[in-house]
Amino acid sequence: MVNYDFLSVYFYSVPNLRFLKFNQNYETLQLKNTLKIKSGKDQKQVEVENGIYNIYGTGGIIGHTNTFLYDKESVGIGRKGTIDKPVYFDQPFWTVDTLFYSEIYEGFIPKYIFYLFQTINWKKYNTSTGVPSLTSSSIKNIEKSFPCYDEQLKVANFLTMIDMRIETQIKIIDDYNSLKMGIYNWMFKENYADYKLKQLAYIVKGDQINNDQLLSNGSYYMMNGGTSPSGYLDSYNVSENTISISEGGNSCGYVQFNSSPFWSGGHCYTIQNVNSALIENKYLYHYLKHKEKEIMNLRIGTGLPNIQKKDLENFTIFVPSLLIQRKNLALFEMLDEKICILNEELERLEMQKKYLLRNMFI
Repeated sequence: MVNYDFLSVYFYSVPNLRFLKFNQNYETLQLKNTLKIKSGKDQKQVEVENGIYNIYGTGGIIGHTNTFLYDKESVGIGRKGTIDKPVYFDQPFWTVDTLFYSEIYEGFIPKYIFYLFQTINWKKYNTSTGVPSLTSSSIKNIEKSFPCYDEQLKVANFLTMIDMRIETQIKIIDDYNSLKMGIYNWMFKENYADYKLKQLAYIVKGDQINNDQLLSNGSYYMMNGGTSPSGYLDSYNVSENTISISEGGNSCGYVQFNSSPFWSGGHCYTIQNVNSALIENKYLYHYLKHKEKEIMNLRIGTGLPNIQKKDLENFTIFVPSLLIQRKNLALFEMLDEKICILNEELERLEMQKKYLLRNMFI
């Protein structure tokens, strides 16, 4: 005899996670049965500098207007360009023609659809070999499963609380970073003794190696003109606790403190033999990091830009007494540790949200 209760485990259409009071089966629908996709319009005729409504493109707010295109809750998705970043609208708005918006049918919660959209692999529906593009027909024919209205509302409200917690965490991190920047501006004063960087340390250019020598995994990473490792090796040419500065490429001027040994590539400068009688190594790092934009302004070249060693050697460093440096360092390290903890918590919250999106939708 067939055990139909056993089979129902496999064929009953419900997500892995749901609130206890709900036990109805989900209904599979094409999106065209839940909403109508609408096209944005050119903003040139309606845009005003101090308008009360936002004009949206795929990258976010791009202007303002006193005329709205739609004034009800809606969910937007990119038509061209950024096609995988859904947008939720709860105020009257205008969208340009690169951003679709939607009219949500009765019986469906717009905020639920916003979160549902975050579970869709939109790049799978890309219709262009060039700039990523979506069509309204490809969107409306996507099939997804929907619970009853009350369960949609419950899920949407729950995930909104998660988003609010994430937004709060981001705001706290931003506030700490602003505090750190304010302290930087106050502490790195120009009335301290000024030195050229070459008077405080040696600037050493790294050793270029062939890409075929790089490993996908190795004991030591290589820095070579970017903001992240270019690969890995089983050997190193620079010891731990060394400052590096990208020499070439679009990220030239990027300053990093390397706590472990690493390989410095041909597009990487390292700051070595720091004169500890004048400046603490870590204080020099914080100073250079604070002045990173000024260092980036040293770049030359219109193709692949680079920073000349002589220009970096002549970069001015304002140096207080070692006692002041050490007091400042204690504060910097405390702030960095706090920001690191906050970022780790933000990462956990974002991972939690991803888990919920994977398991609360079908």
